Amino acid sequence: MHRIILTLLMLYSSVNLLAQQAERLTLLFVGDLMQHRAQLDAARTTDGRYDYTSCFSLLQPVISQADIAVGNLEVPLGGAPYSGYPAFSAPDAYLEALREAGFDLLLTANNHCLDRQGRGLARTIHQLDSLQMAHTGSFLSAAHRRQHYPLLYCCKGFRLVFLNYTYGTNGIQAAPPYVVNYIDKQQMAADIAQARSMQPDAIIACMHWGEEYRSLPNSEQRQLADWLLAQGVTHVIGSHPHVIQPVELRKAGSKVHVVAYSLGNFISNMSAPHTDGGMLLHMELIKPAPPQAVHPFSTPADSLRFTPLKPYCTLGICNYELVWTARPQVSGLKNFLLCPAQGPLPFASPRAEALRSTFLKNERNLLKKYNIGVNEHTYAEEGKPDSERNN
Repeated sequence: MHRIILTLLMLYSSVNLLAQQAERLTLLFVGDLMQHRAQLDAARTTDGRYDYTSCFSLLQPVISQADIAVGNLEVPLGGAPYSGYPAFSAPDAYLEALREAGFDLLLTANNHCLDRQGRGLARTIHQLDSLQMAHTGSFLSAAHRRQHYPLLYCCKGFRLVFLNYTYGTNGIQAAPPYVVNYIDKQQMAADIAQARSMQPDAIIACMHWGEEYRSLPNSEQRQLADWLLAQGVTHVIGSHPHVIQPVELRKAGSKVHVVAYSLGNFISNMSAPHTDGGMLLHMELIKPAPPQAVHPFSTPADSLRFTPLKPYCTLGICNYELVWTARPQVSGLKNFLLCPAQGPLPFASPRAEALRSTFLKNERNLLKKYNIGVNEHTYAEEGKPDSERNN
């Protein structure tokens, strides 16, 4: 009899422990996905097509490993003729390579989304839809926006809402029926209220803002970040300056918010100091598993009496990696290549190694000085308990 009771207690403990295990979701954010003339020339093949797959080959394992990988698509897929700065239009192969690299969600509210006017905006949305890639920030019409915004993204039992806004569109206005999300507090307040009504686990606002080539956020960015958090946004992720800006963990009672002012360029042909690379921001969201009937003597009907907890989640791991873009003129390769900060370059080029080292030194000095609570990820940390990791 004692043995039976002991067995039942052990069964109860093991099942109860399983029910209490937390659910985890990993997010990866990258900065500006650019497409300059030199990138077009490098990707063009002998038969006149375009191939970008090699550009992301070294980062593909990192990107695809995230449950949700998000990037700022700062170039429309406006069709031929393709062009670089100042009015971008990238081949469809660029988007296909991003999907193959592992991106799940692309942001389209930025200052270049109307470079090919409304036609380019619409074509970009249609191409994203054709590849079944999630996107937000620009819309085919007001009705299209009402149907798809705020964007609710469900993954592994988590309900996340993504918002996306831009400071402007280089003086080009979206002609009806097309819609671009601009930074407008009245509209954003209404959107956030609607997002909160969706009962999400987190609301993430992706903002195209700030001053180009400035390594520290300006007062407008800081004030707007404060306002977004006060309205109920959980985390704020920024883009546009084309250089990395600091990341802060903001603590408000038991809640922790991430504010990343700018992730810099993910891939581009820019070569000025601070512009030839960017940041990969890793975030982990954690929430308790849904309550279950775990009593060893319970029946299936007992599980119906359990009321799910109101959705919420906490921030687990939050850290960053640096990535540098090797341009063909310094690498000797045919195409552009995104290179991780850690490990040797996969080609022999003293000049490229020197440029990468300079970029890494400059950005590490900046982030060590101004980051709050967020450190650089090192692969030596993997496998350690959360309490021992370099968060």
